[in-house]
Amino acid sequence: MSLHRFAETHEVFNQVPPLDGANLYRLDLALQQWTHRFGAAWAEQRLDSYGALAGGPLMAAGFLANQNKPQFKSHDRYGNRIDLVEFHPAYHELMRTAIEHGIPSMAWSDPCPGAQVARAALNYLHNQAEAGNACPLTMTYASVPALRLQADLAETWLPKILSTRYDPRNLPIEQKQGVTIGMAMTEKQGGTDVRANTTRAYPLGGGGPGAAYELVGHKWFCSAPMCDAFLTLAYTDKGLSCFLLPRHRPDGERNPFYIQRLKDKLGNWANASGEVEYRGALAWMVGEDGRGVPTIIEMVAMTRFDCMIGSSALMRQALTQAVHHCRHRQVGSRVLLEQPLMQNVLADLVLESEAALALTLRLGHALDNPHDEHQARFARLVTAVGKYWICKRAPAMINEAQECLGGAGYVEDSILPRLYREAPVNSIWEGSGNVQCLDVLRALAKEPGVLTALFDELGDGQGDARLRAHIQRLRADFSDTEAIQYRARQLTEDVALALQAKLLLEAGNAVVSDAFIASRLEGRGHAFGTLPHGLDVEGLIARALPVG
Repeated sequence: MSLHRFAETHEVFNQVPPLDGANLYRLDLALQQWTHRFGAAWAEQRLDSYGALAGGPLMAAGFLANQNKPQFKSHDRYGNRIDLVEFHPAYHELMRTAIEHGIPSMAWSDPCPGAQVARAALNYLHNQAEAGNACPLTMTYASVPALRLQADLAETWLPKILSTRYDPRNLPIEQKQGVTIGMAMTEKQGGTDVRANTTRAYPLGGGGPGAAYELVGHKWFCSAPMCDAFLTLAYTDKGLSCFLLPRHRPDGERNPFYIQRLKDKLGNWANASGEVEYRGALAWMVGEDGRGVPTIIEMVAMTRFDCMIGSSALMRQALTQAVHHCRHRQVGSRVLLEQPLMQNVLADLVLESEAALALTLRLGHALDNPHDEHQARFARLVTAVGKYWICKRAPAMINEAQECLGGAGYVEDSILPRLYREAPVNSIWEGSGNVQCLDVLRALAKEPGVLTALFDELGDGQGDARLRAHIQRLRADFSDTEAIQYRARQLTEDVALALQAKLLLEAGNAVVSDAFIASRLEGRGHAFGTLPHGLDVEGLIARALPVG
């Protein structure tokens, strides 16, 4: 008997419709409200346009850029050393779109009220489509404050850094329409301890700020080695100093900047990271001789801010995928979104995502007001607090979102494996958790007014007794200096939660703020999905429901 009538093994049903092409700004109520709250309502059309790009062509380009990793070409076919990194066209599409829309430049080229918040929101949308190439975008953006410390170099480089033209050609700056900037700080023997570096800088003349040097040494981690120039550290006779090292010398010849290999990383696949050597590479001193760490910290502060943006964005995209899946998928003849335990989990993810975004954009608001003493002190502290807490929370939150999809969240057809691989980089890059927590203690102990600024910001708890009690405990904990380094992570976490709770209360949505405080300041559960009974979980989930 013929068996062909049994060849069709099953009917495909109970599948989630694709989310392809969704406008990531329009489906994100929290992003809309917080950008408005912090002075960037004027950028709504700009954000709406980028939201459409991020959820459509850029999302597709992100998959392609990760499936086709960058390739290192040490020599050309004639045997000449070229030290080039080749990228898939999708990578260039992502870079071109971001630069043309001002992600590295708009906050500096048009520093109007809310510019840092608007730029952070654009970057938040871009990171949801692809976070890998956010590395060169971030460093190009973050290089501006450091280069402004050296007016002669800034005059040459800033017009090209702030250009909205993407020019990936390997040419001297004079022939480029726009440039990107990378960073090379750490060495094999030191890692975070940059004072253990051994790279030396030799003056070509009298030396000093703005002067030319030749650098000899190595960097174990160079972020984005295809950039046009790099901020880097090397020792002079006066100590560790900061330098700008271009890929080309003024005569057009290639600088002796050699890529040894590309890193084989856990995630961040679309971006190239490498090990490099300087064999007499020409560079110019930025800032004071022997004051390299304070100089480059001007850049690092901004890259840490972008770590907060990046982690918040990864969490938001994971949440979007989880809620969309649960809105359509049935288990036991019931849609997952209607099942109480899944509602608990999803509502918890909503809280984590929105609290991360709120603290991130609040920092953006502080950066928009650098001449305000309170805002400057707030930014000094919260850059470290937010970098620690938001980046620490992202991997666990994204993994929880994967569980909402089950096995479908673990295979590469979904974006969730890429989000999960990407999440740890933000907690490690620019100083891991311990570095951030010790920086919190350093800011509070050594910089006048920072502790006062923190408690001025927190106030009396916005009328909430639970937050008020948490703030009182926090005051007591900071007044007790015994074993304070040992307790630094707990202190930093408590500061982050207090600030997030205060922001959510201040925004006036009781559904969000009450659930956050009940779970984060009073709750007993430590895993996601352990919200207390009696919260408006349906109201929370509604804030994250994709349109359609």
